[in-house]
Amino acid sequence: MSLTLRRPPAGTKTVPRRRRLRRRPWVLAGITWAYILWSVLPVLVAVQFSFNAGRSRSVWQGFSLRWYIGDPVSSVLHDASLRLALTNSVELAVLTTLITTPLGVALALGLARWRGRGSGAANSLMLLPLATPEIVMGGALYLVFTDLFRFVPLGPVAQLLGHVTFSISYVVVIVRARLASVGTEYETAARDLGATPMRALRTVLLPILAPSVFAAAMIVFAGSMDDFVISAFLASDASSDTVPIKLYSAVRATPTPALNALATLLLLGSALALLLAWLVIRKRGGSGDDSALRHLASLD
Repeated sequence: MSLTLRRPPAGTKTVPRRRRLRRRPWVLAGITWAYILWSVLPVLVAVQFSFNAGRSRSVWQGFSLRWYIGDPVSSVLHDASLRLALTNSVELAVLTTLITTPLGVALALGLARWRGRGSGAANSLMLLPLATPEIVMGGALYLVFTDLFRFVPLGPVAQLLGHVTFSISYVVVIVRARLASVGTEYETAARDLGATPMRALRTVLLPILAPSVFAAAMIVFAGSMDDFVISAFLASDASSDTVPIKLYSAVRATPTPALNALATLLLLGSALALLLAWLVIRKRGGSGDDSALRHLASLD
């Protein structure tokens, strides 16, 4: 077997390898990595000291799980206040996700299919929570629940309603983006083959939207876990403290590395939710289209 080397066509200029290397964006890459290190390094230091064997939060004294499960008094497992804050955050995030996701999907479908007077204003108003500063949203919700809707008590119920209020827009934006890329061809084909509107929605459109819906749900879960402003405005007392509220109040006292451990668990939960969303979008982005095509074939 002979190996022939192809020469570039006549008239084309070959760029020397040294010049090609010089054209690579080394400066932009350096700035990017410097920013990543600057933003991630403090978080990694805080996570590191959550595994510190001693009480210091600045001097490393050896690896230990003391502040997670080992210390019989101050660890996350044994400190009732830390455990309650973690439980409140998880329950609030789960309930917010379960309520917000179907509501957001329904609103996205309605807004995408709405053609008529008022549709443009409705689409714009749906994005208002994303553009409103969170402190303004939190203050407004506090005034609503204390002056207008007094039958809603501050605490878990008000926090849940507040989280649902600002989280719906995320689901609507993500699902509507997928709807815009899909179009109406699949639904139209299903209707032409005899499917009812509900069956076309259930067997054709929802499988296509499933990866986007899951990703939106995970983003809502992570956002609810991390929220501080709205949770703090709508909290009643220490019994409704979430992890961000507990971190803010405890860090101003004399904290132990147990606070680092609590923050690490919060970071881990949010990171896992976002990682799952990214994996589903990457791995199953086209599987919904295949499922919809199989359902259309079964209708034929």
